[in-house]
Amino acid sequence: MALLRGAGLSLRRWVGRGGVRLEKDCGDPAVTRVREAAEAGDWAGVRDGLAARPDNGDRAGMLWTLSEVAGVEEWIHRAIAAEPDSALPLLVAGTRYVGWGWEARTGARATHVSRAQFEVFHERLRRAETFLYAAAEREPDWVSPWQVLQTSGRGLEVGPVVAQRRFEAVVRRDPFHLRAHQQHLQQVCRKWGGSHEEMHAFARASMLKAPEGSLLGQLVALAHIEHWLDLDGEACAQYMRGSDVVRSLREAADRSVLHAGFAAGDGRVQACNSFAMAFALAGDKEYARRCFDATGGVVSEFPWYYVNGGDPVAAYRNYRSSVGA
Repeated sequence: MALLRGAGLSLRRWVGRGGVRLEKDCGDPAVTRVREAAEAGDWAGVRDGLAARPDNGDRAGMLWTLSEVAGVEEWIHRAIAAEPDSALPLLVAGTRYVGWGWEARTGARATHVSRAQFEVFHERLRRAETFLYAAAEREPDWVSPWQVLQTSGRGLEVGPVVAQRRFEAVVRRDPFHLRAHQQHLQQVCRKWGGSHEEMHAFARASMLKAPEGSLLGQLVALAHIEHWLDLDGEACAQYMRGSDVVRSLREAADRSVLHAGFAAGDGRVQACNSFAMAFALAGDKEYARRCFDATGGVVSEFPWYYVNGGDPVAAYRNYRSSVGA
């Protein structure tokens, strides 16, 4: 993820086919340049790319792309030593160590993760937190350290009180930060110790607090998808096709991805894909077709990997065909 860590999947494993393509590097050439600089061990290129983005803006997508770049953990320490007063190399180190930690854990359920994997996972997350707190001390107005600490905290099982404080630290600085809200939705969902009721309440309250056209409407679709994933057999279809669920999805889509003032920028493609998948699962062909149209044929890895972890483009195409889009 990059958006939601734990899947252990790379955005660069799939290529688009037949007019459909996977979104790469947040669909942003600047993110591609920073990723390529990171792959080459070019700290100056990474630093300049990050510095050009406001901390409470699209820098988040750039950071999460860096979290997946192997080798950053090897050269970033030299950048920290060379710029001891700078928060940026610390932020990159912390973000990469979080991504590196989840790579060790993999996206498997906890019962299928070995003790040795958990030990490496937790060691890397603890190191990540050291870097991230140091970055937050140097730049107290920055959102990014606290937003990344949400993900490390979930892996370290810091508990609901600390998790809530970290989320609040972000929204004090940026009230409608999409990735922070996505991370907190994961925190309060059942698989991470919350409940369906808490998850749905958080999603809807966040949507209603945000201006119409906000990306935060996506949280409602994600909450229903997470609920669906937690069910088995026929209960899955029965849940998604329930009239209350369809009504909830339509309300959220009308306030977000289908609203005339729908926000542009990082997260737009993923939001459209999330609603397209949710409406397809719900059997609401009219709204599903509208949301598939809104994607413009660009596929986000999340949430389609929930359906087909090996090929999210295939999942997208199959569901799109099922609604006649």
